Amino acid sequence: MVVLPYKDRLSLFSKYLQQLVMESLGKEKDLEGNVVHQGIAVYGNKGSTDQHAYVQQLRDGVPNFFAVFIQVLRARSTGQSIEVDDQVTTGDFLHGFYLGTREALSENGRASISMSILEVNPVAVGMLIALFERAVGFYASLVGINAYHQPGVEAGKKAAASVLDLQRKVTQRLFDQPGTWKSVADLADELGLAGQEEWIFKILEQLSVNRTDIEQDPAPLSPAESSFRCG
Repeated sequence: MVVLPYKDRLSLFSKYLQQLVMESLGKEKDLEGNVVHQGIAVYGNKGSTDQHAYVQQLRDGVPNFFAVFIQVLRARSTGQSIEVDDQVTTGDFLHGFYLGTREALSENGRASISMSILEVNPVAVGMLIALFERAVGFYASLVGINAYHQPGVEAGKKAAASVLDLQRKVTQRLFDQPGTWKSVADLADELGLAGQEEWIFKILEQLSVNRTDIEQDPAPLSPAESSFRCG
């Protein structure tokens, strides 16, 4: 799904929908435990920006998406739009981009949904949020998944916690022998962490750049052979 709001003040709305849709519908299993791999990928930005970003692929590339156009009828909340051509304002140009892009996609058989709001205000934004939240819940019920279960998110959090725990172990090992160069392979062996050499290297590489008490041997070696020491 591609979200194209034609208003600067809605530039974050596509990012909100990315979180809502992908977190809610990206599921490995359905309610009966069957592997189904459900999900809808979402991306987007301001419509006027994306004219020059990925509309080319949307029109001529793989047709595995649908677009959501959001039009804001009122060009400015106060005053008049700037006239940039004879009897043509900035708001007119934006409206032309919206209709033109929608037509360009339609000509090539690309599906789209269009919705209009009068202006960007709390009521209109709340209505948009409510609409998409209910659509996501309805879709989840149709395909038989739990939109409120987030094992993937929890897996990411647990993995991050594991990295930080590994960082504590590795740095403590270095500080147990200050000034001694230790290769990543040696550290993995001493700590009983065979198979985690890449993680150890990436952790120490980052620490050596950001901390003054951990140093990396500048010799261009493989990750497992790279050596580090505490200063």
